[in-house]
Amino acid sequence: MEENKIRNIAIIAHVDHGKTTLVNALLKEGGVFRENQAVQDRVMDSNALERERGITIFSKNASLFYNDVKINVVDTPGHADFGGEVERILKMVDGVLLVVDAYEGTMPQTRFVLEKALALNHKVIVVVNKIDRKDARVKEVIDEVLDLLLDLDASEEQLDSPFVFCSARQGICSLDMDTVGVDMKPLLNTILSHIPAPTGDKDKPFKMLVSSCEANDYLGKLAVGKIEQGTIKLNESLNIVNFHDETRNKTFKVTNLFEFQGLKKAPLAEATAGDIVCISGSDEVTIGDTITNNADLSPIPFVKISEPSIEMEFSVNDSPFAGTEGKFFTSRHLRDRLMKEAVRDLSLKVFETESADRFRVLGRGEMHISILVENMRREGYEFQVSMPKVILREENGITLEPFDNLTIDVPENSVSTIMGAMGIRKGELQNMSPKGSRIRLEFKIPSRGLFGYKSEFLTATNGEGIMSSVFAEYAPYKGAIITRNFGALIAYETGESIVYGLYNTQERGRLLIGPGVKVYGGMVVGVNPKAEDIVVNVCKKKQLTNIRSSSSDEALRLTPIKPLTLEESLEFLGEDELLEVTPENLRIRKKTLDHTIRGRESFKKKQELNNK
Repeated sequence: MEENKIRNIAIIAHVDHGKTTLVNALLKEGGVFRENQAVQDRVMDSNALERERGITIFSKNASLFYNDVKINVVDTPGHADFGGEVERILKMVDGVLLVVDAYEGTMPQTRFVLEKALALNHKVIVVVNKIDRKDARVKEVIDEVLDLLLDLDASEEQLDSPFVFCSARQGICSLDMDTVGVDMKPLLNTILSHIPAPTGDKDKPFKMLVSSCEANDYLGKLAVGKIEQGTIKLNESLNIVNFHDETRNKTFKVTNLFEFQGLKKAPLAEATAGDIVCISGSDEVTIGDTITNNADLSPIPFVKISEPSIEMEFSVNDSPFAGTEGKFFTSRHLRDRLMKEAVRDLSLKVFETESADRFRVLGRGEMHISILVENMRREGYEFQVSMPKVILREENGITLEPFDNLTIDVPENSVSTIMGAMGIRKGELQNMSPKGSRIRLEFKIPSRGLFGYKSEFLTATNGEGIMSSVFAEYAPYKGAIITRNFGALIAYETGESIVYGLYNTQERGRLLIGPGVKVYGGMVVGVNPKAEDIVVNVCKKKQLTNIRSSSSDEALRLTPIKPLTLEESLEFLGEDELLEVTPENLRIRKKTLDHTIRGRESFKKKQELNNK
């Protein structure tokens, strides 16, 4: 295909601003779906976990034809924890659609992704989405976007970026904010006129930067990227080189070549500069590699992805119930799966420890690693994870820790509660401004200060608050943050929970399990409101006697329980606890299961603190 008949664009935005819904609308307008075809919402979110959570986790490619021009569209994640996915995808395109919610306006991730796009000198089209919202404040949002462009030192051309006003859910857009559109053609016309066609000499030696990888059970690993120059043919012999590793030089044969047509991959015999293609033939290719031929082995520069700031320990399950619920539970299984994920996700790093049963996993945030945990769980893996910790640095004898920029939108009556919580968590207020009937608060806060805060935040704001954060910088360590003000109710023995035992236990605190649940000694079965752990016997049965009391026939009533989700379980964890993850259950447990040994350890720790 001729270069000027191609446009390559990425859709970038803060989480939940409507990127994937916008892709749906563009694909419909481009005739990818039949007129009578039933199309599900967010068709690009193909992963089961993405559909359940309503977020994009992995970037996806699609294409459509409009006025004889092929438009390659890349849908990117919006959550800050998956920023690494966005960073590398931007190298594959020539322009971006910046989607901004007509009410929420610019948010932390909006700044992050726009800054990356401007640094690559990409052309920008601003799409103000959800203009059909009753609380839409379109004029203020336009000003916010322009202020953000100025703040990020955008060029004059970028400051002159066109605005399109859209309701992706209805499939309509307009170039005038006071005019209601009828279809998506104004946006497609703006893409053709404003986004440049890819540049690249098809007569030069072939070169392509691998921007993402896909695994296929039949074809092996698929390398996805934009052809920077030259032509590629099926069955051609090519080389793999890397900008950050001069020793890397692998040779392979192109066994399959695909282009994106709609949501599918279509086989090709040949492709030239400018198009986004999929290549198979080597299982050793990774993101950041350059695929080239012998005529020119110089790699394409590739900026290293930002370093992770959170770490957790993954270990083989050693609880009394180990190996009873999962398919994969050995250290070899765990190691292979984690290493495989590290190859696919450059933001994730995996290190072996002195023990063959434990691995350090570094990521961008709690959600980044929890998505991996959930995926592994669904695949049949059984393992344990520790409490998330921040990665500290030492510079010139000063200990540094990661800080986040936190943005909170809440009703006015919740502001004082939020300010109190932020004070405990060492957050510093940077800005406070009204947004319609709500208040927007901006804080700079240590990343560890946000651990376990989401559930508390939703409770404090009656579910009405919106909270989002993005990594800011490493700054001097702020000192201890004590956020866990509760203790645990710990099972005394192995067995099955009984109504009688639970009834007596619920007087001590909130239960996390119901009757008929298998438990073991050292497993956490409830929450103690006081900041101390209590051992309880949830397996205790009522002693039978031949004397009938006046209350013997009364039914024992248990308070209804709400099982913890994966995120809530990770938020719950203390330093002396682990989360046992299996395909069937999530169990919080103490690292030391034996009550006597745990008591001695606790006593020693208190003595050491007193001596200090």
